[in-house]
Amino acid sequence: MERMNYKDIKKVDPEVWKWIKEETKRERETINLIASENFAPFSVLSAQGSVLTNKYAEGYSFARYYGGCQFIDQIEKLAIERTKALFNCEHANVQPHSGSQANMAVYYSSLKLGDAILFMDLRAGGHLTHGSSVNFSGKFFKPYFYGVDKKTETIDFNVVEDLAKKHKPKLIVCGYTAYPRKVDFKTFSEIASRTGAYLMADIAHIAGLVAAGLHPSPHPFTDFTTTTTHKTLRGPRGGIVMCKDEFAKQIDSTVFPGIQGGPLMHVIAAKAIALHLASTNEFKEYQKKVLANAKILANSLKKLGYRLVSGGTDTHLVLVDLKPQGITGKEAVEILKRANICVNKNTIPFDPLSARLTSGIRLGTPSVTTQGMGGKEIELIVSFIHRALTNRNDDKKLKLIREEVKTLCKKFPPY
Repeated sequence: MERMNYKDIKKVDPEVWKWIKEETKRERETINLIASENFAPFSVLSAQGSVLTNKYAEGYSFARYYGGCQFIDQIEKLAIERTKALFNCEHANVQPHSGSQANMAVYYSSLKLGDAILFMDLRAGGHLTHGSSVNFSGKFFKPYFYGVDKKTETIDFNVVEDLAKKHKPKLIVCGYTAYPRKVDFKTFSEIASRTGAYLMADIAHIAGLVAAGLHPSPHPFTDFTTTTTHKTLRGPRGGIVMCKDEFAKQIDSTVFPGIQGGPLMHVIAAKAIALHLASTNEFKEYQKKVLANAKILANSLKKLGYRLVSGGTDTHLVLVDLKPQGITGKEAVEILKRANICVNKNTIPFDPLSARLTSGIRLGTPSVTTQGMGGKEIELIVSFIHRALTNRNDDKKLKLIREEVKTLCKKFPPY
């Protein structure tokens, strides 16, 4: 624990220290298959805990509202330059506190309240900020939705174009949280062009794959691109907006002062570090392993009789339909938790169950790959999952699996 420089917390606040210790223990003893999580490197953690958290820096580099920002300016400038180089985009804003606020920045800068937007439906793989009725994107704009073909469970672009012609959205959004196939940005761009819509890609999940050249890039096909920095990109929790130069001024003014105040400079420094690491050959090799592990995960599950949405994966995640097993996603999460395996429940296309229950679970390989696990370990993990779900009412067998999981995790500590 001392390596993480947590000594001061132990002295000042033993209660918080206790829960940090418990969370560290949980992460070390649990197989993490949540597709939207990862283990940030020490350099990222250190930047987030640095003196940069002290500085208020409202505004942008070399145009701040506070004094003393001469070094802060250089850090933000570096993060912007690295974003542009890594993703080959024209303009970047690295200040959004989250992916949700990055999406908000695009909507508020390019649309008027009540304008129509065409999203992927949440149940088909979209995100909460993609038009959900409980979210600002569904409350302040007029959402329309496309899904997937019932047979292939992949996007039918004829349907997307028909919907765009019918509803005339001002913006079309692609890029998803639970769609296991590659996103065809070029075809989306052609549809947007023919129907007079802007195009936005939300690459929060696949940003690391895009950076490594292992997934098609949204550029130059999109007008706007948003991402988080903590999933496959393996950085801090935060967001980035990228756009064409013609939208730069309106994006920047929407982020600040439109929807945010002072930027989190300690997080922006951590973003800069993550972006630097993502430009290395080591990172590219890591992303190749993420994809290879995801393929093994998918194939191993199929061999044991599990049905995967769309039949497999092109990315870092798989979506498992548990209806044939007679288990809900909610039940599976609790069963696997008892075996020290962490997953999330997830709706599947045409799901008959609510988002509180779901018929599926979403699994991803970024975290276990960061730990150094490979094909052999992925096959073992799938056997743990199958045994746990099969023996879900047997506490003794679940306890035995939990101990086996701990033994495996001990060989591949995240920190």
